[in-house]
Amino acid sequence: MFDALTDKLGSVLNKLTRRGALTEADVAAAMREVRVALLEADVALPVVKDFIAKVSEQAVGEAVVKSVSPGQMVVKIVHDALVETLGGVAGAAPDIKASFDTAGISLNAPAPVAVLMVGLQGSGKTTTTAKIAHRLQSKDKKRVLMVSLDTYRPAAQDQLAILGKQVNVVTLPIVAGQQPLEIAKRGLAEARTGVFDVVLFDTAGRLTIDDAMMAEVTGVRDLIKPHETLLVTDAMIGQDAVVTAQSFNEKVGITGIVLTRVDGDARGGAALSMRAITGRPIKLIGVGEKVDALDVFDPSRIAGRILGMGDVVSLVEKAVANVDQEKAEKLAARMAEGKFDLNDMLTQLQQIQRMGDMKGLLGLIPGVGQAMKQMKGDIDPKQFKRLEAIIQSMTPKERRVPDIIKASRKQRIATGAGTSVAEVNKLLKQHQQMETVMKRMKKMGGIGALASMFGGGMPGMGGGPGLPPNLPRPPGGFPFKR
Repeated sequence: MFDALTDKLGSVLNKLTRRGALTEADVAAAMREVRVALLEADVALPVVKDFIAKVSEQAVGEAVVKSVSPGQMVVKIVHDALVETLGGVAGAAPDIKASFDTAGISLNAPAPVAVLMVGLQGSGKTTTTAKIAHRLQSKDKKRVLMVSLDTYRPAAQDQLAILGKQVNVVTLPIVAGQQPLEIAKRGLAEARTGVFDVVLFDTAGRLTIDDAMMAEVTGVRDLIKPHETLLVTDAMIGQDAVVTAQSFNEKVGITGIVLTRVDGDARGGAALSMRAITGRPIKLIGVGEKVDALDVFDPSRIAGRILGMGDVVSLVEKAVANVDQEKAEKLAARMAEGKFDLNDMLTQLQQIQRMGDMKGLLGLIPGVGQAMKQMKGDIDPKQFKRLEAIIQSMTPKERRVPDIIKASRKQRIATGAGTSVAEVNKLLKQHQQMETVMKRMKKMGGIGALASMFGGGMPGMGGGPGLPPNLPRPPGGFPFKR
């Protein structure tokens, strides 16, 4: 979502960091370009004015002029201003554990905690309700009940019931003919008698904001007295998302915002404007279609992504959440012994794919996203599937002892995987290279010795948070389409 803004801000700030000294004219020229970049990204004009004024005031100060690297100091000022605009505290350290707790929802209330989901039709409200329920139940070990109050959209209640089965979350049974207030009352009673920790109410939406919808949502709010009222809005609608948030906040009163379709090609202005305009925080962002594609919104991390600094903490979280620890430990033990066969390579490929979209993952690593753009290449996710298919077309013995794979075997494997012998040869060469590296690492003293060479872990390089020791890397590098 922030790609265009990242490119433009990166271009402006790179000009500043290349200079040994900065004048007021340099800063003023840069701020003009930043202003244009923000406006083109669909950031609200009042937010742009406040942002530029704040940055300009600090960027021409004595501390910047006397700094060893004035350009880098300006980058830090811009970063801190972005964090504050997004609703965070500049300089605050990210808390990995906090992002796993309560899915961004405050649960400091007697059970069952009522959460009211509101928003326009088509914003992804029902899917987001299921995503939040899944996260609360799987990661926070809360017992969750989902209740659909949408009696207008065809099969809306059935949709939530189907999603409930997919994520193994209980949904309130459908009773034909019941109205939203009756359903809400029944949902509350069921949550109490069923000893649920959280009950999520998915309200009906409209194509546009109207009095009837607001009156209904207000009635439900007054009945269930929600601890949280979350507005679900689509990042793709730009400044209309801010207008929607303002209307719901004024007429219903919201406690937070969930921004969906953040993985799309929206300009990103809505995220930068919402907190400043409404005074309500963005709590969660939808980053994909899968039920686990929901992230806690952390202003400092988002600011880092916008400025192309990556987001190591989120990368670590994805590894912790998706990597099979037992398999990773076994693989690490074999690698420490200098062993690495095709079964190990297959395990590594599968672990990488479980972590999600590779382009998104690479964007979290500092500097890699920019390097990818310079290479003008694109990652082909199908390449991982092709490599996996080749290995799975081999016999157990061939995977253990790749040296026995000669011409006739290569032809059979290629046919079984639906690919060419050249692709089989390429994979075998990649494996051979990795096996050589593992043997050299063993002679050097194992993975621990290699890690110590990098100051305790990438990408900290000099301490830093580092990555988990068993974080999988793609075999033979990352696949690019030329």
